[in-house]
Amino acid sequence: MKIRNIAIIAHVDHGKTTLVDELLKQSGTYRENQRVAERVMDSNDLEKERGITILAKATSIVWKDTHINIVDTPGHADFGGEVERILNMVDGAIVLVDAAEGPMPQTKFVVGKALKVGLRPIVAINKVDRQDARAQDVVNEVFDLFAALDATEDQLDFPILYGSGRNGWMAHSPEGPQTDGMKPLLDLVLQHVPEPTVEEGPFRMIGTILEANPFLGRIVTGRITSGTVKPNQTIKVLHHDGTVLETGRVSKILAFRGLERQPIDLGEAGDIVAIAGLTKGTVADTFCDLSVTEPMVAQPIDPPTVTMSFLVNDSPLAGTEGDKVTSRVIRDRLLKEAEGNVALKIEESADKDSFYVSGRGELQLAVLIETMRREGFELAVSRPRVVMQKDETTGETLEPIEEVVIDVDEEHSGVVVQKMAERKADMIEMRPSGGNRLRLVFYAPTRGLIGYQSELLTDTRGTAIMNRLFHAYAPHKGEIAGRRNGVLISNDQGESVAYAMWKLEDRGPMMIDPGTKVYRGMIIGEHTRENDLEINVLKGKQLTNIRAAGKDEAVKLTPPIRMTLDRALAWIQDDELMEVTPKSIRLRKIYLDPIERKRFGKSGA
Repeated sequence: MKIRNIAIIAHVDHGKTTLVDELLKQSGTYRENQRVAERVMDSNDLEKERGITILAKATSIVWKDTHINIVDTPGHADFGGEVERILNMVDGAIVLVDAAEGPMPQTKFVVGKALKVGLRPIVAINKVDRQDARAQDVVNEVFDLFAALDATEDQLDFPILYGSGRNGWMAHSPEGPQTDGMKPLLDLVLQHVPEPTVEEGPFRMIGTILEANPFLGRIVTGRITSGTVKPNQTIKVLHHDGTVLETGRVSKILAFRGLERQPIDLGEAGDIVAIAGLTKGTVADTFCDLSVTEPMVAQPIDPPTVTMSFLVNDSPLAGTEGDKVTSRVIRDRLLKEAEGNVALKIEESADKDSFYVSGRGELQLAVLIETMRREGFELAVSRPRVVMQKDETTGETLEPIEEVVIDVDEEHSGVVVQKMAERKADMIEMRPSGGNRLRLVFYAPTRGLIGYQSELLTDTRGTAIMNRLFHAYAPHKGEIAGRRNGVLISNDQGESVAYAMWKLEDRGPMMIDPGTKVYRGMIIGEHTRENDLEINVLKGKQLTNIRAAGKDEAVKLTPPIRMTLDRALAWIQDDELMEVTPKSIRLRKIYLDPIERKRFGKSGA
């Protein structure tokens, strides 16, 4: 059977997973009466909840006797490590762009990588049925984007389709016809995407996606570059420096057939397959025949820009809610994550009780923490810090700068510009984007953006959309002011009392409910002033047999601030930690004892 390998590239929320749903449906992958989940490719729980694609996944369809392998890629630059590896497996890409929003920063990120690898894209303008659609302008913007990314003449001569993924149609003009469904897109893939290039020689394949299976063990997915592979064949795994990691037998070869993976008897060059049976080979390693001595070159991965400390939870409530609490278990879990996720970097501290985890952004690290807490882990994490670099020639400190695109209503643009200026951002562009909205483009230091998302939504009444993308390393921009308010800290251990909280409400908003277990040094609210304040929320009402004037006062509490994982990560300061358990998210000071806190001060914390 003929083969085509394609990736679907799009900015987050532009509809690529919905488009894959329609392609599977219209190519006859499902039985007529088969019940199918919406956004079937977002199979992970976190993906379903957040409505974003986090992990790259492959599927396949058959169209006119041709086997089309489709790879669904994440739209967030934080998960860019997934994208960079995937592009090694495909020969073409469908660039999906929203007909109203146009190309966005993450589209730019992935398209830039795809053009560099030499892929010839097909541009699909999605959601043309939106009221604010401006399909023709968006096509011009896509062309400008390709030109800015140094596309070749062949790449600039891209075919264009218009349609609506949700309504299941694509056509050569925005007006339709809508009756052909996805046929124009599938036909265009067969015409425009070249067949996989097959090299001469014995079996070679570069590992691209790694996963664990309870029955088959470790499964590595990749595209076979040359030769063939059969079950029970002995192969070896080469590290990128040429050393042999292991030699072993292939227990099973699985190929993508629709949503299912089916065992096959022969994996041929050009096809995307998953191999089981090896225990050490991982992403970016070369799986090959015993006669091969040279490893294949893997796509280089961009360096991490944000780092966090993962520590063993040592609070008084440690071990009461989770069952995985020791440093050994946390270490094994982090190393396992780093094996499959090449964009993560794990380092162990000298005391062996904490680990430095570096990634592409807070979102990537927040997803890792959320995954771990759902698996029963208990740990403490520090505030995200940016990864600095040294200029080799001048010795100057360099920090990561991001390109930030903010779409905002005109009336709120002033406050956004002011807040970004406070965070040492430089404005690059300001232009109308239709419907009384402006598009503001800034170059801002990564450390200034930590925690800005929630503030931006407050300032703009929830109407602004912010997108970020790593731009470059640049000289350090100086001090950036952090959180202005201090915190309210519990001065004792026990369960909080409604009466005590009611009396303390004028000190600042609380973050806990009555009856919550608290301990000394735990952050229970935000102070209205700049300094930290220790308070007692355990003190109940003094009950005597004398009728007091205020005896029948009703205790009415203001609802507390609910700290989500993402919000807490951005909110805490350098002398604070977030304690994460399967049931709770608590905030605390690094030093729980007030005397120790004073001794170490803010600078030493």
